[in-house]
Amino acid sequence: MATRWFGASVQRNEDPRLLRGQGVYVDDIDLPEMLHAAVLRSPYARAKIVRIDAKAASSFPGVHLVLTAADLGDVLEPSPLLIPHQALTQPRTQLPLALHEVRYVGEAVAFIVADSRYVAEDALELIDVEYEPLPAVHSLAIASAPDAPLVHEGVQGNVAAHLVQSVGNPDEVLANAPHVIREQFQMERGAAMPMECRGIVARWDRYEQMLTCWISTQAPIPIRNGLSAIFHLPEHKVRVIAPDVGGGFGAKIMLFYPEEILAPFATMRLGRPVKWIEDRRENFISTNQERGQLHEVEYAFDDQGLLLAVRDVFLHDTGAYTPYGIIVPIITACSLPGPYRLKHYASDCRVLYTNKVPVSPYRGAGRPHAVFVMERIMDRIALELQMDRLEVRSRNFIRPHEFPWDVGLVYQDGGPTRYDSGNYQAALDKLKVLLDYDTFATRQAQARSQGCYLGLGIGYYVEGTSIGPYEGAHVRVETDGHVFVSTGVTSQGQAHQTVFAQIVAEQLGVEPQDVLVTTGDSQAFYWGVGTFASRAATVAGSAVHLAAVKVREKVKALAADLFEASSEDIELAAGKVFVRGAPQRSLTLGQLAIKANPLRYTYGENARALAAMNLAAARPGAALPPERGAPGLEADGFYSPPHGSFASGVHGAIIEVDLPTGMVSFVKYVAVHDCGRLINPLIVEGQVHGGVAQGIGGAFFERLVYDETAQLLSSTFMDYLIPTAAEIPDITVEHIETPSPLNPLGMKGVGEAGVIPVAALFASALDDALSPWHIRIREMPLHPCRLHEILQ
Repeated sequence: MATRWFGASVQRNEDPRLLRGQGVYVDDIDLPEMLHAAVLRSPYARAKIVRIDAKAASSFPGVHLVLTAADLGDVLEPSPLLIPHQALTQPRTQLPLALHEVRYVGEAVAFIVADSRYVAEDALELIDVEYEPLPAVHSLAIASAPDAPLVHEGVQGNVAAHLVQSVGNPDEVLANAPHVIREQFQMERGAAMPMECRGIVARWDRYEQMLTCWISTQAPIPIRNGLSAIFHLPEHKVRVIAPDVGGGFGAKIMLFYPEEILAPFATMRLGRPVKWIEDRRENFISTNQERGQLHEVEYAFDDQGLLLAVRDVFLHDTGAYTPYGIIVPIITACSLPGPYRLKHYASDCRVLYTNKVPVSPYRGAGRPHAVFVMERIMDRIALELQMDRLEVRSRNFIRPHEFPWDVGLVYQDGGPTRYDSGNYQAALDKLKVLLDYDTFATRQAQARSQGCYLGLGIGYYVEGTSIGPYEGAHVRVETDGHVFVSTGVTSQGQAHQTVFAQIVAEQLGVEPQDVLVTTGDSQAFYWGVGTFASRAATVAGSAVHLAAVKVREKVKALAADLFEASSEDIELAAGKVFVRGAPQRSLTLGQLAIKANPLRYTYGENARALAAMNLAAARPGAALPPERGAPGLEADGFYSPPHGSFASGVHGAIIEVDLPTGMVSFVKYVAVHDCGRLINPLIVEGQVHGGVAQGIGGAFFERLVYDETAQLLSSTFMDYLIPTAAEIPDITVEHIETPSPLNPLGMKGVGEAGVIPVAALFASALDDALSPWHIRIREMPLHPCRLHEILQ
């Protein structure tokens, strides 16, 4: 029997290379005659561009090219609207370089290419730009005011979109319910802070008429397609490679950032490679952000704690442009019902332009907002009825026999928000044991008697994952016995080189270490969408599985012919193929790969071994019989999910609040997660750990602060605080598995799970710790100074 690799805690194939410093990031790429670029960015959040004079910069020694909007010709087009929507009636996307007006601090105005980055930065200071400052929109409150300045001329009220969805009859229920509460909740902006900021190296080969770009991106194939259209090149003449990517978190799924157009334009103009690497200051003011929403919620419940209806009216800050459409608020609206049996629900969202960095999905992508609102509701119901918080949740859960559960809303992929499987009570029961929940009240009272304020918080969530439209993969057995796998998705730390190898190893009877996985290279695999929305392992992994199954069937058919046996009797194990019951008479996969490619001449050790066995010579009959179809042991697989699948989980934590300072520390943290069948529990736990750390940062440390002129005040790590290992507690992760019926392996996604409930959990724990003062947290993120203000 073959070794079972699917579900095993296999060590990551990537780690030896990365831990030894042998990773290759965009900035590691050093090509002959390479030039370096820098970007001039607007110092104003909103201003007219009266005049640009770049003559002095153009004549500066070492400068090869200065680009302003006037120099781009037909490339001066707004970037594509990636995901249109009927509710998005006033979409606006960004030019590669601003032409008449800038709309946020950091918007690209000019692009310089020079011998070095130092020369390019010096030359930037010689560009003379005359701005006429205009009133800026720095908040949702200003954007929605009747007399607000307009971010875009002609967009009345700064409203980019108005999205309304409704299920049941919430108005009638709210009008007649025994208990109705109205509250306001707010989440402010945060941002992805990857180890490696954005970057691109572009090279034009005039002999091959080939454009090659190394980009720190989550979507190399869509970028390949777009660059092909922009520069009027055949797609096979554009190669986009995502090498090692030091963190993506959603911000790098965006296309196009201006530099991803400007660097290719420059290399094609100059005939020399061009590198642009984003520095940390630029990352703060020019890489897409997320999170800003303001919710006005009305909800009804009965005396037993059953949630009857919710009406959520919210504003979403989309920044200066809508490159990614309105995906984030759609996810918020569809995620708010969570694991609860909510049959009467109305969501009304207005997407507003502001003079801030544009918004696109960032890890969690609208879900933390929704979970924050719903879990605050659950805690308030428990408080009003003097019930246990977990009991209120249990009474409202969707039951296992009720799946699939149709929430009744249209999800981000245009399909139904239909939960495929789950067991929410089982996860909560496991969490109670791990937290020792039943004894906490006693421990809390004892601590308070000693002046120590402990609080316990809970956050439950349902996470939409595994959306389409599709992914593909290619699996090929090499003549040395290794297996090569390629797919169009990228990896930014998710260990795809390991999990995809496990999926293939399961089918072909090899070690995962013998499976070589290539991701993020548009020449290695031509078709694909990208890595985002917790979809790569499920959608691309299913494609890998389907391709591996095809290869296994080819292996069995060929071996059956060579062994003169039935294909049903062929087994694959330890890199060998043999007839069941006779493992001593076997062929290696490499030898079968040679036999699968009928040549007159064969080379290598495996070929000599075949000759010694009298199996290398030609055989009578067709060289490619119908059951094998094509030479080689290789196959493509494609998988397109019918709609998204829905993972879930519940986190619980015990915190301690220091009243004099407003500082908070985590005493214990537990996460119970359900992502269907686990490919590799070790990697799943790593994903959850990373998400929790990011969530803690977003709840209590990281905060983007804009002043009244929409200038970002927290644009360094001195002001935008990233939690360190000292602030992150030990995290216990447990699993339940409710397989998804939507894909062949029963998987669901996990990439965003860890971050989603943390804000809600943190607020819940603070409420509990500060209950003697009847404090209720309605905003995120907090920070020690703000918490101190609330305490005062």
